[in-house]
Amino acid sequence: MTIEEAQQQVDQWIKTVGVRYFNELTNLGILMEEVGELSRLMVRQYGEQSFKESDKGKELSDEMADVLWVLICLANQTGVDLTKALEKNFEKKNIRDINRHRDNEKLQ
Repeated sequence: MTIEEAQQQVDQWIKTVGVRYFNELTNLGILMEEVGELSRLMVRQYGEQSFKESDKGKELSDEMADVLWVLICLANQTGVDLTKALEKNFEKKNIRDINRHRDNEKLQ
């Protein structure tokens, strides 16, 4: 699935199953919640915190997909073509960071 197809499929799902998009600020709040859930799982799986009973059975892939879903919703609502945005972001990083990380002694 391409990013464009993902944007189209989310839009179709929202308009048929989801009835309508939540407003942009609500979706921003939901995005923050989903990022928090991803963070919680990451710090338990890769960090030093131990799992709680409520954390069991959760998967990183599902939490990441939740973040992506809401980000796609926001892109659709605000007219952002994520394919073009990502391509533009690659261009920016390739110009700005061409030697930045290679020259970073901390990364050697």
